[in-house]
Amino acid sequence: MGGRGAKLAARATDNTDTTGVGAAGSTLGLYLHVPFCSSICNYCNFNRGLFESGLKDRYVGALEREILGTGRGELVDTVYFGGGTPSLLEPAEIGRLIQACRQTFGVTPDAEVTLETNPETSSVQRMEGFRAAGVNRVSFGVQSFRDSELQRLGRLHSADRARAAFREARAAGFDNVSLDLMMWLPEQSTRNWSESVDRLIEMGPDHVSLYLLELYPNAPLKEEMARAGWSQAPDEDAAEMYLGGLASLDAAGYRQYEISNACRPGRESRHNVKYWTDGEWLGLGCGAHSTRGGERWKNVSATGEYVGRVVAGQPLAVDVRSMTDHERLEDALFTGLRLTEGVNIDRAGRRYGIDVWARYRDDLQPFLQAGVLRREGARLRLTREGMLVANEVMQVFV
Repeated sequence: MGGRGAKLAARATDNTDTTGVGAAGSTLGLYLHVPFCSSICNYCNFNRGLFESGLKDRYVGALEREILGTGRGELVDTVYFGGGTPSLLEPAEIGRLIQACRQTFGVTPDAEVTLETNPETSSVQRMEGFRAAGVNRVSFGVQSFRDSELQRLGRLHSADRARAAFREARAAGFDNVSLDLMMWLPEQSTRNWSESVDRLIEMGPDHVSLYLLELYPNAPLKEEMARAGWSQAPDEDAAEMYLGGLASLDAAGYRQYEISNACRPGRESRHNVKYWTDGEWLGLGCGAHSTRGGERWKNVSATGEYVGRVVAGQPLAVDVRSMTDHERLEDALFTGLRLTEGVNIDRAGRRYGIDVWARYRDDLQPFLQAGVLRREGARLRLTREGMLVANEVMQVFV
């Protein structure tokens, strides 16, 4: 699998062009980071910490203040609450932050507003509250429909609770619901994985994300696996899980549009598509990343320090980097190849003044000859089997 699927290169609507590089000046997206969790999963490497009510109150105030001090009326068509577990905030707090976005930016009437949530934080009442606050898309971190696998991951919910949470979102009126599953879990067999995919399909979500478990160097799960004697399936089985899961989604009427994502027609994640089509976004909150106007930066990561800097009126951005046209091109090609429709190399070349094919042709030829990469007119795209070695192909551009 090219280094265990090369991690599958790891984590759009009807009118979203996902065939190439986004146009300069494309509509802005907003990412709002909420770092709080009820517990810390033993595999997670995101910027997060345990929920503290007092700190949460101060953080919401600081995030609102950052939002109000950032925008200048720019047009925005996606708002994404990520974390952490954003659904630990009260619906009124989510509504307060959405209102700050609308007050500061030109948020379009049809903007996609996504809230990441965990099943254990859900109820019909809370889902109704989030919807009334302005959320119109929810994404549940289910990860598995087998309780034994959830327990190994340190998740708080059960498979039954995940199913109940999905029903609660539907009862609250959400018609755009995404579910995440993780494959290649400790002690997971291809059969167990297939059963989880089947359970997901039976529920009928609008969007699906299938992720390969990636164990970062100091992940507590690695130590637990060693102590308990748990192992992951061979690379070949991980490849079978990936291809088999997507085949099941194909048969159920879902369309894969990105390495790890599939959806019903018109239910692509409009926000995430910005990341893969050379779009622009502002990240707000601790540790949030931004990309705009050829610059890339992130906010300070520590929650307390972030709040303190906002209160003191101090700069939040760290690691500010101006990207050259060559770097921007390589980034656009790298991320664009994640899409099943690939990347339009002619459009990328015109935008950055570089003949893409002339520059990379020789390095790409082995992948073209192996059948894992295809050139179709102006587009380069990975085959589904090519997505198993995506990182090897993408290394050409870094």
